[in-house]
Amino acid sequence: MRIGTRRSLLAKTQSGHVAEMIRERLGREVELVEIVTDGDRTQAAGTPVTEMAPQGTGVYVSALRDALLAGEVDVAVHSLKDLPTYPHPGVTLAAIPVREDPRDVLVARDGLTLGELPTGARVGTGSPRRAAQIAALGLGLDVVGVRGNVDTRIGKVRSGEYDAVVLARAGLARIGRLDEVTETLDPLQVLPAPGQGALGIECRTGDELVDALAALDDARTRAAVEAERAVLATLEGGCAAPIGTLAEVVEGDGPDGGDELWVRAVALSPDGTAAVRMSASGDPATATEVGTQLAKEMLAEGADALGSEAGHDA
Repeated sequence: MRIGTRRSLLAKTQSGHVAEMIRERLGREVELVEIVTDGDRTQAAGTPVTEMAPQGTGVYVSALRDALLAGEVDVAVHSLKDLPTYPHPGVTLAAIPVREDPRDVLVARDGLTLGELPTGARVGTGSPRRAAQIAALGLGLDVVGVRGNVDTRIGKVRSGEYDAVVLARAGLARIGRLDEVTETLDPLQVLPAPGQGALGIECRTGDELVDALAALDDARTRAAVEAERAVLATLEGGCAAPIGTLAEVVEGDGPDGGDELWVRAVALSPDGTAAVRMSASGDPATATEVGTQLAKEMLAEGADALGSEAGHDA
């Protein structure tokens, strides 16, 4: 089985993790096939990801999907937050394995936390979502754009160019770099990107692998991610503001003891001075509906008027 992967250390590590699951659970031999994406090319050139496509979506995805549909690979592995929310003809999201911790983290000089950074400290992030939420905290930090792999970003802190950078905890966990973290950011302060920490495993629609790969799917993770992506899809339809959302499936405390889905979401103006923040709960079996309804309520509360500059996480 040929797995298409981007060439970065993180992407190859994630794809290797999926390869191990396929070997162990499906008993299939696997090889990784490296694919260069537009996102990789623009990252090397330092081009902001939001300049590459509407909301920056899909820049890391299309080359992998092209290889899949051309029969060059059998499976494509993505960071789920990179996947556009609309379906792609001929491609099926066959499995979403158990999710890593979806929170954002800070890597700062001298072991500092976000609140300990001095006024005017330079904090690097390629994400308008992170930038807006950090600005909303009112800490007086200078939030600046940054692209590059984990080493590049952390290197800017080590060299003194930046005082800190904000990254996804899941990526650092997968490549064994959690010792670099100086603070894990509370979702009450900074909600993650929809799908952050989760992997998406795609194959060709109608392929026998669709049913086989279903064995790698985690029902709770899929429900949470479906709710988050429904929030994003609905808000993108009428809202250009940076968006954060986090859903969790927890054990219910009712008499039937069934699982419950909890969803939190925020849409902000790009400078963080205005926000619509709401939450909802419901049945995991109706995750998409719960997320869609929450987003509609946010639009009714003015989320559509928060900003004209959208952003995809980088």
